[in-house]
Amino acid sequence: MAKNIQAIRGMNDCLPSQSGVWQYVEQNIRQLVGSYQYHEIRTPVVESTELFKRSIGEVTDIVEKEMYSFDDRNGDSLTLRPEGTACCVRAGNQHGLLYNQQQRLWYMGPMFRHERPQKGRYRQFHQFGAEAYGFEGPDIDVEVIMMGARLWKAFGIADKVTLQINSLGSNEARIAYKEKLVLFLQSVESQLDEDSKRRLHSNPLRVLDSKDQNTQTLLKDAPRLIDNLDTQSQLHFEQVCEMLDALGIEYQVNPSLVRGLDYYNRTVFEWVTDLLGAQGTICAGGRYDNLVAQLGGKPTPAVGFAMGIERLVLLIESIQSSDEFSPKADVYITALGDAAQTHAMQVAERLRDALPALALVLHCGGGNMKKQLKKADASGARLAVIIGDAEIENKLYSLKYLRDEMPQSQVSMQQLLALLEDI
Repeated sequence: MAKNIQAIRGMNDCLPSQSGVWQYVEQNIRQLVGSYQYHEIRTPVVESTELFKRSIGEVTDIVEKEMYSFDDRNGDSLTLRPEGTACCVRAGNQHGLLYNQQQRLWYMGPMFRHERPQKGRYRQFHQFGAEAYGFEGPDIDVEVIMMGARLWKAFGIADKVTLQINSLGSNEARIAYKEKLVLFLQSVESQLDEDSKRRLHSNPLRVLDSKDQNTQTLLKDAPRLIDNLDTQSQLHFEQVCEMLDALGIEYQVNPSLVRGLDYYNRTVFEWVTDLLGAQGTICAGGRYDNLVAQLGGKPTPAVGFAMGIERLVLLIESIQSSDEFSPKADVYITALGDAAQTHAMQVAERLRDALPALALVLHCGGGNMKKQLKKADASGARLAVIIGDAEIENKLYSLKYLRDEMPQSQVSMQQLLALLEDI
């Protein structure tokens, strides 16, 4: 017997029992972006490798270790997209959407990183992201943060997540700070974890984000980036905090928050939870005012965020059963006999024509009435419509209430339509 083919490790199926909560998440996201008037952009899952090297940074973990890159038949190096922001900027530059314009965009889809699979971290994962271009002030920073806050309320998880914010300042301020940080790190280099020792010489800011507890203890004495901001960035950050206070959005200033991508400047933020173990960040983003020019466009201010759908689903499922999101039928139509089956199909299509939103299941495959009603009950339907020879002859349909204590009755097609309009 042939061996079953399995899914690639870290790339998971979403089964029908799980798709309900995914649809619930996606529907709420679409409602959110509509209310803020962000417009959808869809980009290819495969891009030029150079796009991510130039945007993310060649000495980041993503580019060094995690990208799925390959040479195509023409010898061009291509990569499965590991994140969405660079793709949005590339598309915006290519199609003339960004220069001297204001754009609010959003995307949702699969991303790919070759990481060690674990709960909440997969090799194919899905992200929702929002990006705003052409806005210089702190108000747009607060808007994208507010979008996350509103989404957590919709999902009933507002008390399960915490907002952390920081400012990375300008490129010039960060370069000056980096010199101070390197001097400090060199003074304790022998005590750093191996990853931080490597980053000290390639990307020292990432040492601040180390997960090693001993390194974090050492960093308590390190100079803080937030204390070395340029004047404009300091004012920008103060205004962000003032607006968050005015909106009643609670936050923590985290001086160690630097994010893992090289293109960020000024405001950065993360929404984190302690309910998902090591993968506690469910949404993160910030400003990236230099990226558009870095990728060949005209200088354009920009800010955005991305959230992991898998982690969001896990968080929602930690407080609600996934069964609550499984779609339920409104009506289940049963039929006894060949003539009844044909008639039942006609009835089902007439009901669908008249009531397109009705969730209707037509029993197929025969079987006695007991078996059919058992399946009707399992579908979650409130009503079962029973059609047999007598119903066809009398032009009346028997109704059985599956969730309410009501007697079985018979109704005409017109009465059935009127009844189902209110179901």
